[in-house]
Parts: sequence; structure tokens; C-alpha cells
Amino acid sequence: MLEHVFRPGTLGGLRVANRVVMGAMHLNLETRADDGAAMAAFYAERARGGAGLIVTGGCAVSPEGSGGRHYARIDDPARHRALAAWAEAVHREGGRIALQLFHAGRHTSPAATGHPTVAPSAVPGRHGPPRALDEDGLARLLDRFAAGAARARELGFDAVEVMASEGYLLNQFLSPLTNLREDRWGGDARRRARFPLAVLDAVRNATGADFPVLFRISATDLMDGSSTPAEVHDFALRLARSGVAALNVGVGWHESRVPTVQSVVPPGAWVPYAARLRRTLRRAGLDTPVIASNRINRLELAERILAAGEADFVSMARPFLADPALVRKARLVNGPVPNVCIACNEACVDRSLGDEPVSCLVNPRAGRETEFPVPARPRRTRRGRFAVVGGGPAGLEGARALAALGHRVELFEAAAELGGQFRLARLVPGKADFGDTVRYFAAELCRLGVTLRLNRPVQPSEAALLRGFDGVLVATGAVPRPAGLAGEYLPRVVDYRRAFEHPEALGERVVVIGGGGIAVDLAHLLVPRRSVTLLRRSGRIGEGMGRSTRWAVLAELRRHGARWMTGVRYEAVLPHGVLLTDAEGVRRLLPAELGGDRGRAAPGERARPVAGPARRAVPAGGRRGRRPRSERGPGGGRGTAGGVRTGRRERAVPRTPAAAPADRPTGHRAAGPGPRRTGRTRAVTRAVRPAR
Repeated sequence: MLEHVFRPGTLGGLRVANRVVMGAMHLNLETRADDGAAMAAFYAERARGGAGLIVTGGCAVSPEGSGGRHYARIDDPARHRALAAWAEAVHREGGRIALQLFHAGRHTSPAATGHPTVAPSAVPGRHGPPRALDEDGLARLLDRFAAGAARARELGFDAVEVMASEGYLLNQFLSPLTNLREDRWGGDARRRARFPLAVLDAVRNATGADFPVLFRISATDLMDGSSTPAEVHDFALRLARSGVAALNVGVGWHESRVPTVQSVVPPGAWVPYAARLRRTLRRAGLDTPVIASNRINRLELAERILAAGEADFVSMARPFLADPALVRKARLVNGPVPNVCIACNEACVDRSLGDEPVSCLVNPRAGRETEFPVPARPRRTRRGRFAVVGGGPAGLEGARALAALGHRVELFEAAAELGGQFRLARLVPGKADFGDTVRYFAAELCRLGVTLRLNRPVQPSEAALLRGFDGVLVATGAVPRPAGLAGEYLPRVVDYRRAFEHPEALGERVVVIGGGGIAVDLAHLLVPRRSVTLLRRSGRIGEGMGRSTRWAVLAELRRHGARWMTGVRYEAVLPHGVLLTDAEGVRRLLPAELGGDRGRAAPGERARPVAGPARRAVPAGGRRGRRPRSERGPGGGRGTAGGVRTGRRERAVPRTPAAAPADRPTGHRAAGPGPRRTGRTRAVTRAVRPAR
């Protein structure tokens, strides 16, 4: 079935077992004082799981090149023992591993590295203007790249990958936006490419022609005025003719206002860029392998890419967080179902932008392999009997883990289907993979013999039932709570669960009381066909959502005409809308209507001022202050919300870039959070509709 995926391949003389590369991910575990044990265990599990080649997260070639506090450095002798442990662990499992040589350039933080930021030119970045590299500095950097590659070979790595994509140092040399030089290192496209090509020559001279050197390049920077497609292809041709072992094709800078790895980007959206580059190489008579990457989250998609000749290998990074054994499972006839990356970015990309250890929302063991080792077989302990109350993500993982340890498990779920709020999240555009996570857990529980009690709530009066178990895991999640708002029980008001499950109850104009993650998700469902206004008393709309995701989703809402108001004081729900006082102190009535009201004129086509003195509004949920951490949207941010599923087909974001808000954060890309805390705290969300 996956004939092309499982076909062995060669990268510059390095034989690999299949065509799947585990792409580079920075985990914030690289500098732990454990002699490399955590990272070694992480990589070993992915090698055992079938990755053909593993590429490490960026390993800085010099002190000022680190992307953050917890980046490994190949120039630091104190880290060499740990780095060698990574390679040794992968080789014990029969795998192959390449070390990525990295320099962040103008993305380096002096506060994190203790060194001044350097770059091709003094073009300001998020950490201020860097110092332009002079000739001596460039010569030292070439020596650092060469020495790093030679050291990687000595430490046992099978190859190196040079990072020249995503807006880091070598990519900065290539772009006219960040390379303003007029010397031999800049001025036109061929001179801008001179330093990256010099790095390749220095690395190959230091390691020998038989040692594979891969290059990660940017097929498109997604920045107005940056390198043109013709310039990118010319650079790729020059790399190939200079002996590069493979071209790993990335896209986008961190400053770019086009999403590249978020759930709003359709899987495989960036493959055509790699395919066009591959065709350019083949027309020139060059057989350099091309690796396609970004938003390739299933092996079935990888197979289609390879079979169509669009790439020679595929790079999958975050999918190996979600399921380290994804390749091995696919080889087994009637084997376990692999878990799938849901592109939430919350525990991976978002954490890698700071100092928190990277993990995965759907696989909380990721990055914690030494803390929670998987026994080769169930432990020879007394087989216990456990009850799990609640079939949402936490309950599903708890039941799976207990059963995998050999215990007998019964799971009680009040609904007719497993999944909890993931059942709602899967309805959001771009989040269909949340449903596949539920299917994965359902298959695992069946395989492990867990007894499922669906449509079976557990009442407080049933303590005797639970006392019959050796242990009970309570994972009942959150439920909507009253907003404490006059008129909230009118027929037109629904909570977010009903808005998800019965979108037909809402008309063409909907007012959502609350502006957190659930609100944004539901508005995303609603906006193509309905007018939506989000309200929030304090803070930003979508506050608490992941920093790499919020800006992209809000851009989609803006593109579809959604509106929002913050700093409001709620007063009441009236027959045709919500009465509030806005941030300027003006009382307004925001109109809303039922599905049955479509085509009828409701009073107040727009939010209009209302005469009379303002009253003090009751805070949504009956309390003030910041929302607790447990109040998060289904598979998304914290807070309150409402919205409706529309069933529309999602447009491919990369083809029509959506602008991001000005507060969109920048930072390096790495490769998802630990499990969410799910409490009994009730989330407030009301979608408003008029009475019949």
C-alpha cells in the first residue's frame, strides 16, 4: 500500500531504510544536565518507530548563533558527550541521524546568548539592529561551520544538514530584504548566494566528499520583496552542482504574514514548491534528491507525493511527536492505528518559542520518555481493576495508559460517543484531525480490551459502584456555566455546545458573549455564511490561544468579515439582541436573529446607541478577573465563546495569503504542550438568537 514510502533510498551515499525523514525540531531539552539522556531516549524511540533519517534540532555553530537558551552548541566541548549519546542511541535502534548546523543570525537574542547579534547587514529584527558581519567575522563563521561539521562526524553522526531556510542567517544572506551589502557577499542574487555556497564548500572540505551534507533551503520566503522563484532555483542548481547530498525544501520566514504550519493550512499545501524545484533540477540533468516538508501529516499523503514524483523523500516532524512509531505501525498488517498530528502547535511550536520543554497535546509522553518509559511487556504486578469516568481526551489517554500496563479498565462516558470537546473541535475549519485523534484512541482501547460504557453517566449516588474498583480516574471535563446575565435564558440564547451541535438554530447575525478560544473557533465555523460579532469584557480576542496560531485564525476571521468588541460591559439580552456599554461608554444594542428570522427585518440593522444612563453589567460567568487555565476552547485557547458549524469547504490558505495582525509574534520554528489540565470549572459561552 505504501510502496514508495517503504522503498529504500540514498542521500549522498548514505543508505536509508525508507523515504521518511523526521524533520528538525528544537525541544528545549538539548541542554539538560543529563549527559544527553532525554534527547537520546527521544531520538531512539523515533528510530525504533521507523524514521528513515532523523535530523536533530538546530545545533548552533557558535555562541552568538543560538536560537535560545536551550539550544545545543556543536562548538562547546561540554556538550560533545551528550551529542555523541544521541547518535549512539539512534544507531542502537538501527537508525540514521544527521546533525543540523544552525545559526540564527538576526533572530538571536543577546539576552539568551550573552553575545551581540550578528547578521549580513544591520537590518533590525525583533531584538534590535544586529551588527553587520565584517570580513574577519565571516571568515570565523566559515571556520565554525567547517569545524562543527567535522566534529559531528567525529561524534558519530551520519550526515549534517545546513540550515539555510526560515529566515535564519544563511537565508538572510540570500534575501535582498536583509542583505544590503555591496561587497562580494551582496549586491545581486549571485553574490548574495556566495556565503551560503562558501559554507557548503567549507563543510565538504572539512568532512570529506563521502560524508553527506544536506541543505535546508527556502523555496519561498513569503515576504514581499525577498528572493524570487528564479533566484531560489538558481541557488538550488548551484548547490546541486557543488555536491550537496539533498535539498530539504522549507517555506516562509517567521516574520511572514502567511501561515505555513498551522491547522488552517491544508495538508500538503507546500508540496508544489518542492515539486517545481525538483523539476528544475531534473531538467538540468541533476539527480539531487529533493525532500518535501511542511504540513505532511500522514503516510498516505507522503505516498501520493512520492508516487507522483513531486519529491524523493518527505520530511515529517510534528507527526513523530504525535506518534513515534508511525512508520513501524504502517508496516504491520492489521497493526495498531497510528495517532495523527492535529497541528495545534500548542505544546510543540509554541513551547519551542520560549523555554518550556516541548511535548505533544495528543501524546504527552513526547519529550518525557525517560520519565515514563514504556516497558517491553506489562509489568508482573497484580492486575488491578480501574474505572475511568469521562471519555474526553484526558480520560481516553488515562484508560489507554492503564490498559497498556496490563490493568482491567472500564470507561464510563455520558455521551453516545467518545471524544469530549474534541467532538466539537473537529467541526472547526482545519481541525478535522481532532476527530482522527478520537478514532485513534477508540481503536487503541478496543485493541487493549478496555470495556466502554457509553451513554452511561456516573451519578454522585453511585459511590458504591466505584468502590468496587481498585482505583478511579475522574476526567469529567468542563461544562458551560450561567453567565449571570439578564435574559440569558430566553429561547434565543444557546451555550457553545448547542451552537456546535445545532448550528441551524442560529440566524444570519450572531452575537457571541465571550472572546476566548471557544469563541474564536466557533466564529471560524460561522463567518463564511453568517455575520458574527465577538464580545469580551477585558483582554484581547483569542487571548490564551497559542501564540503561533492566534494570529492566523484571527486573520481568517477578519477576511470573512467577523467583528469584535473588547472592553464592553454586558447589560442584558433583549428580544432582538444584546444590550451593552462599549469601551467608550456608549450604550448599544447588537442585533441577533434566529434561523427562522432570515429574510425578516429585525430592529436595528446595526449596533446602535441606546439612550439612557449606563448600568453596571454583571460579568459573564458571574465573576470578574482572569479566566482559570481550565477554561479553554475545544482543542484551542482558554476562555469563553460561541459559534456555528457551516460545513463550507476550506480554501487553501497558502494560495491567498491572509494578513496577520500586527501583534503576531515572530520567532524560530521548531518542532506541540503536555496534556491540558481539565478541571470542573465551567466555561461561559452564549451564542445569542432572538425569540420566535
